[in-house]
Amino acid sequence: QVQLVESGGGSVQAGGSLRLSCVASGRTDGRYCMGWFRQAPGKEREGVALINGAGGTGYSLSVKGRFSISKDNAKNTGYLQMDRLNPQDTAMYYCAIRLYSGCSWSKGDFDYWGQGTQVTVSA
Repeated sequence: QVQLVESGGGSVQAGGSLRLSCVASGRTDGRYCMGWFRQAPGKEREGVALINGAGGTGYSLSVKGRFSISKDNAKNTGYLQMDRLNPQDTAMYYCAIRLYSGCSWSKGDFDYWGQGTQVTVSA
């Protein structure tokens, strides 16, 4: 069993930055795909960034160049650094883990999810 706990959300003005963290317990080898997803009110949950066990990363077009995903296997913690935030980034942000397989942009492919952390960006 894996438990994920996100933190670091909050309210910022446009152009600001936030760093989200996701602590994973129960899985210690780091050989999994971690993804960050977000869901705005009335919208589908969408993938934002992925990082695989080897450290390879991927980003959605809407955040590429502004967000950076990383993972500290020793701390079982993943991070999402979000810079140059804009109001369209406002959403609940979730981290998720996919075990035993490579990364995927499909939320249905992930095995465990955190409870989410709210990010609100004002104009």
